[in-house]
Amino acid sequence: MKKNFRTTKPSSQKITDSVYAFREARVLLTAYELGLFTIIGDEPRPSEEIARLAGTNPRATDRLLNALCASGYLQKKAGSFSNTPLSSRFLVRGKPNYLGGLMHQVHLWNTWSQLTGVIRRGTRAAGREPASGAEWLEAFIAAMHMRAKHQASPIVKLIDLKGVSHVLDVGGGSGAFSFAFVRAKRELTATVFDLPGVVPLTRGYIEMEDLGDLVSVVAGDYTVDALGKNFDLVFMSAIIHSNSARTNRELFHKAFEALNAGGRLVVSDYMMNNDRTSPAAGAYFSLNMLVGTTEGDTYTESEVRGWMEEAGFRKVRRTNTNMGADLMIGTKPS
Repeated sequence: MKKNFRTTKPSSQKITDSVYAFREARVLLTAYELGLFTIIGDEPRPSEEIARLAGTNPRATDRLLNALCASGYLQKKAGSFSNTPLSSRFLVRGKPNYLGGLMHQVHLWNTWSQLTGVIRRGTRAAGREPASGAEWLEAFIAAMHMRAKHQASPIVKLIDLKGVSHVLDVGGGSGAFSFAFVRAKRELTATVFDLPGVVPLTRGYIEMEDLGDLVSVVAGDYTVDALGKNFDLVFMSAIIHSNSARTNRELFHKAFEALNAGGRLVVSDYMMNNDRTSPAAGAYFSLNMLVGTTEGDTYTESEVRGWMEEAGFRKVRRTNTNMGADLMIGTKPS
């Protein structure tokens, strides 16, 4: 009897879906950038009124609002547009769960648009400086805070704080991880070390959290300055991917010098496998570093381990977090 075997032909649908995915992202980012969700607020509004309040073209705004309805971010009834529960909760400025860090994604769109040229050259376009400016910095810190405030507490719970009384949070940005450290252990204090331009923003977040008696700030540039002395734990979250391998080697040496005997360095970042294809988020993020920095990259576990051991750390181990970025922990010999 003749057997029938079902064969599955390759489909182009995945390719099509991937290629067209940019449309929904761009529609959402443009609406966010223009503040349309905040303008609509809790009351339905016609497109003409929304355009007037946003200072945009009425016809073009109407078409954008229709696309937002198609994407599920707005609802349209009797010619007026209103926020869905999703957009009302997360995309309206002033609401408790407002995703204020999404403006950073608007800025990333611009840098990622350069990807083809960057791949051809191997570096950023000549004459283009890395993203900067007060608006960019505020959006960047807000985005990092949005990510960190959800991850900080679970990650800190994975770190043994026995014998730790003073933590140095290198490149700590908003201080979200410092807040988690001081809340995890009574009488523990933390110091956020970051660039002079970031420090005023950090102080604002500290004030909002009412933790000024437990979290302090030091302005400095870790590529130039020493990190200080007498810390029990040096923590680096989402730092090493911004740097060259050489800078990370030097930074780990500075961390070693900043620690008391028996102190630990904890590095939180993507830890790539040896062929650099996973985790997937880290593979994509290496491209983000190509278009957004001059020397950044994502690094393998063996590279990070080697730099830590070269700096003098022992008992280097990896702790998985199930949050994309994992921990590498090394101890300064007593």
